[in-house]
Amino acid sequence: MWLVAEREISTKLRSKAFVISTAILFVAALAGLVFGGLAAQNQSGTPVAVTADAASLLPSTAGLTVTEVPDRAAAVALVTSGKVDAAIVGDPTAKPLGFTLVAKSSAPSSLLLQFAQVPPVQLLEPAQTNSAIRYVVAIGFGIVFLMAASLFGSTIAASVVEEKQTRVVEILISAIRARTLLAGKVIGNTILAVGQILVLAAIAIVGLTVIGQSQLLTMLGSPILWFAVFFLFGFVLLAALFAAAGAMVSRQEDIGSTTFPITLLIMAPYFLVIFFNDNPVVLAIMSYVPFSAPVGMPVRLFLGDAQWWEPLISLVILLATCVAAILVGARIYQNSLLRMGGRVKFSEALRG
Repeated sequence: MWLVAEREISTKLRSKAFVISTAILFVAALAGLVFGGLAAQNQSGTPVAVTADAASLLPSTAGLTVTEVPDRAAAVALVTSGKVDAAIVGDPTAKPLGFTLVAKSSAPSSLLLQFAQVPPVQLLEPAQTNSAIRYVVAIGFGIVFLMAASLFGSTIAASVVEEKQTRVVEILISAIRARTLLAGKVIGNTILAVGQILVLAAIAIVGLTVIGQSQLLTMLGSPILWFAVFFLFGFVLLAALFAAAGAMVSRQEDIGSTTFPITLLIMAPYFLVIFFNDNPVVLAIMSYVPFSAPVGMPVRLFLGDAQWWEPLISLVILLATCVAAILVGARIYQNSLLRMGGRVKFSEALRG
């Protein structure tokens, strides 16, 4: 099993296309972090109104143009008139911060980055979409999951078809069992995919530290760790299905017909977070569906909408689905691997 995994890893690392695409991904991620951080730093002088009972509660006024007002009514009047972008008013019920942020249609992202914990936000005229930070973080998790899962998943399927098309698989199966071959492929590609995710996480941590976005780094720390855990088991699930889909055909031209449903499962979380990143009901459902949990749950953790026990329950559901997918995928893979010619029907692959 490990011999097959080593072969998968070494083959990828010797591929110029894989190395170049991975390097471009890392550089693009670093450039995006630096650009976003510098843009946030350049948004200096954000006009805000602060009530007298909230002035002492602010952690910092750097990058803000503060207008002190006597009470909440005066602060709301300045926000409504557009003289300030937001107001910070004392609120004893808003624990543990002790204040609430009042904005007209959306809270300024540069202001939210001032706080280690996102304060309660009250919008006087709520917009259809939420703040820029929510959107960027949701899209970030969605696109990383989409790119990594689709890249390595399609590679597994193409590798299986190539081995069938060249009849190499007949030699392999004479030496090892089909399930051992499948496990080696899944393990090897999972190591590469998770390694890529960990490098991206390291780039995010280093990049945010260098550009001085310690507040955002604190907010993203736990969600990034949970994303890595969910991605690990979610990718194993998808890898087993991709390998099974590849074994059902004998030509590279036919691979799209069997992998298309799995590709839709990967694309769905990305489009859902684009259109519903401000919908707590949709995000809650996503966080418990195995194929979208790697995106939905980290986003909810970042927003503070998930309780401490929710990631654990979601992870248990993902693990149970992962075991079921491995069993079904292994059966399809074993029953279809040596069948040449036309596409193997799903019912025939299950029956053997």
